[in-house]
Amino acid sequence: QVQLIESGGGLVQAGGSLRLSCAASGLSRYAVGWFRQAPGKEREFVGGLSRSGGGTYFADSVKGRFTASRDNAKSTVYLQMNTLRPEDTAIYYCAAAGGVSTLFTPTHRTQYDYWGQGTQVTVSS
Repeated sequence: QVQLIESGGGLVQAGGSLRLSCAASGLSRYAVGWFRQAPGKEREFVGGLSRSGGGTYFADSVKGRFTASRDNAKSTVYLQMNTLRPEDTAIYYCAAAGGVSTLFTPTHRTQYDYWGQGTQVTVSS
């Protein structure tokens, strides 16, 4: 069992930045994805990072504004969110996928085995 602990959410004005963290023991063995869910909407893929960190993939809605990185020494993955918009407001979840190749980044929620508790991100206009 992998317990994912997220942190870093909060309230920010449009145009601002936040960095989310996702930590878990042994996280270097997993590809990690970030998803978000706004009220009344389905959970959607935001971005992800392969086990090696060399493969990343982002949804078109955040491409160029969000980046992801991992620090395997700290068993932590980060989601850096810049130029935030009100439509980015949602609960953000990190998820871990095991048994995938080193450079592969899963993009569908059914491909992930473990989920964090979520952290609220609110962007005011």
